[in-house]
Amino acid sequence: MKQHTVIDSPYGALTLVAEDGALCGLYMTDQRHRPPEDSFGTPDDGPFAEAEEQLTAYFAGELKDFTLDLRLNGTPFQRAVWDQLRRIPYGETRTYGQLAAALGNATASRAVGLANGRNPIGIIVPCHRVIGASGGLTGYGGGLERKQRLLDFERGAALF
Repeated sequence: MKQHTVIDSPYGALTLVAEDGALCGLYMTDQRHRPPEDSFGTPDDGPFAEAEEQLTAYFAGELKDFTLDLRLNGTPFQRAVWDQLRRIPYGETRTYGQLAAALGNATASRAVGLANGRNPIGIIVPCHRVIGASGGLTGYGGGLERKQRLLDFERGAALF
């Protein structure tokens, strides 16, 4: 059974989705690959208290590591990529190539990028921490401006 709620953030409205009590989605407004609204289940903010509390602490600069029960629905490869994303420390970045190498296939950077783009739990599974080989910003489902703002925030350049 799926449920959802919408919360405010410094980056716009965030839609949180839970399946059987575990967070399975965090979607931004106008996000690429955002599922249709009717797939989010019934409106109910009951299962989201801990997620809201941790996101509030994150946006206040008080939390660097999320400890939420997540349900990452995807292929085995996607889940492996998303696991690697969760290992990128707060305030740091990795390239798609570095993630591919960490997965044991240095030539899989394009596949890593595709899986990264399908991350269903943005911010908490920090796909914004992945950059291009040259160090520049590359695609981000929430938009490059949001990606830059999140990276600046984590580096201490823009606190809210």
